[in-house]
Amino acid sequence: MNSILQIAGAVAGVLNLPALHVWGAPLTWAEVLGFSTGLWCVWLVAQRRILNFPVGIANCLLLLFLFFQARLYADAGLQLMFIALGLRGWWLWSRGSPGETLVISRLGPRSLAGAVAAGLAFAALLYVLLTWAKGSVPAVDALVTSLSLVAQGLLNQRKLEHWYFWIVVDLVSIPLYAYKELYLVALLYTVFLGVCLLGLRAWRREWAGELR
Repeated sequence: MNSILQIAGAVAGVLNLPALHVWGAPLTWAEVLGFSTGLWCVWLVAQRRILNFPVGIANCLLLLFLFFQARLYADAGLQLMFIALGLRGWWLWSRGSPGETLVISRLGPRSLAGAVAAGLAFAALLYVLLTWAKGSVPAVDALVTSLSLVAQGLLNQRKLEHWYFWIVVDLVSIPLYAYKELYLVALLYTVFLGVCLLGLRAWRREWAGELR
């Protein structure tokens, strides 16, 4: 156990080392690697590549480290849920035959309304818990967490609507992370927003093509 803790401490020390400076502000290796793996993951999702899952899991581990340090406890806990959902999504996507095109489907109006309601209800519950735990920015943190879980769940089912949830998450996350002085993460979510819009467009075209 002591050896594991020593290794974890050494890794944390390396991740906290400055990797580069932007406008005079140091950016740690955790921020730089979190930025690069996150961007790569979203691009892979837009391309419907199963590799998005292992890359996304690596990104979650890095963001878990960053968010815990910033006292964004819901976002930190969210990364653990993402890892579990990512492992399940990896398994679900791998069930098809090699080279098989992954089929996109859509939610019906009632299912979409149910997903939105579930996300908002979970956000309300998280807000109460985060306020009790004295988390930073509990309302926004709770909303980002709950909608992200809904988005990941819909991604695992290859539902086109998962992009809409990610877009809302990005729009809320950008000012949140800038406020917490996680500037590179805020920039990452700005890039996420652009890639999500492109991904939504690509998935809609693929879905329309699959109907023909």
